Amino acid sequence: MCLIVFAWRPAHHQPLIVAANRDEFYARPTLPLAHWPEASGVYAGRDLEAGGTWLGVGPDGRFAALTNIRNPNRPLGRRSRGELVSHFLSGEQSIEAYLAEVVGRSDEYGGFNLLVGNRDSLYYLNAANPVPQRLEEGIYGVSNAGLDTPWPKLLKAKAALTEQLDNPQPSALLTLLHDPQTAPFAELPDTGVGLATETLLSSIFIASPSYGTRASSALIVNADGSRHFVEHSFGPYGGHLGEVDLTI
Repeated sequence: MCLIVFAWRPAHHQPLIVAANRDEFYARPTLPLAHWPEASGVYAGRDLEAGGTWLGVGPDGRFAALTNIRNPNRPLGRRSRGELVSHFLSGEQSIEAYLAEVVGRSDEYGGFNLLVGNRDSLYYLNAANPVPQRLEEGIYGVSNAGLDTPWPKLLKAKAALTEQLDNPQPSALLTLLHDPQTAPFAELPDTGVGLATETLLSSIFIASPSYGTRASSALIVNADGSRHFVEHSFGPYGGHLGEVDLTI
C-alpha cells in the first residue's frame, strides 16, 4: 500500500473515512477483498506470496493498514510486513499491547508505516522511529515516507478528501484515487530511485507494464459500527479487473 489518506473524527457519525491505493508489482499473486474464513470477522485482500494483507477491518471495530517506507539502501526484512496488519485484525490484544509487541521486533521488517485502531482510538507507528502515536481528530495522509510528509500526491489527495467530508461516498473516494497526473520535476522527492522512477511513483494512481496501483480501497465507518468497504482491482497499464462492494 503506497498511499493512504484518512479522516479520523471519533465524535462524528462517520468516525473514520479512508481512501487508499496499494501499489505493487502486477506479477505478485493477490486475492481481492473478501471475508477470511479462518479469521472470523476479518475482511481484507490477501497477498498470496506471504499470506498477509495491506488494509482491512476486523471484529470489534478493528482497522489496520500499512505502507512501506521507500529506502533502497535498507535491506529487506526477514518477515513480511503484511502480517502486521493481519495479526492485529485477527487477534484479541489491545492496540497498546499489540504495538508494544511490534516495537520490540520492528527491525525484523522492512521499513513500514502502520495504522491500527478500533472504535475508540487510532494509532500510528513508523518503523524508523518506533514510538506509537495516538492520533487526535484530524485529516491525515501517509505514503512512503512519514505521516503527513508533504509529497505532492499526498497533498493533492488530502485536499480532495477534505472536500468530500460533508457527504463522503465510496464512488467519489475511488475517483480521487484514480488520478494519474505526475508531479512536476521540481516538486519530486529524492528517495534514491532515480528521476524516471520518482516521476512514475509521483502520481496518486500508478500505471505501467509491470508495477502500479493494484487496488483502490474506500472505507466508510459509521458510529453504529457498520462499515461500507469498496475495492477496485487493477492490472497492467491500469486495466480494471474487478470490484468488491461490501456492507459489513
